[in-house]
Amino acid sequence: MSQENPCLTCGACCAYFRVSFYWGECRSAGGSVPDDRVVQISPYHAAMIGTDAKPARCVALLGDVGCSVRCTMYEQRSSTCREFEASWANGQHNPNCDTARAAHGLPPVTPPLQPDLSPDRVA
Repeated sequence: MSQENPCLTCGACCAYFRVSFYWGECRSAGGSVPDDRVVQISPYHAAMIGTDAKPARCVALLGDVGCSVRCTMYEQRSSTCREFEASWANGQHNPNCDTARAAHGLPPVTPPLQPDLSPDRVA
């Protein structure tokens, strides 16, 4: 049985962190990130509009943080977004996920329950 992706009801990272990345990921430079969704933050870096100042909220985030959210440009998102995973995705804890969730009053994602396979367990 698969667990539901916690990101679909969260979005805290999109409304907490600056989403910056190499400008070459922008469409005008041959990348996939739409130019009208970014702001230049240095000669070589861009950020998603809405994440370049606090309080942050990515222009591409649709919905209510902690309820139901989605990225309106999911297929065109930057490497920063592609590389960010919910805590315990693929068995790895992500303290940055916990930090963003806490900033929005959400509890940390807990690791999935593992079946007890010890030899002492009585079936």
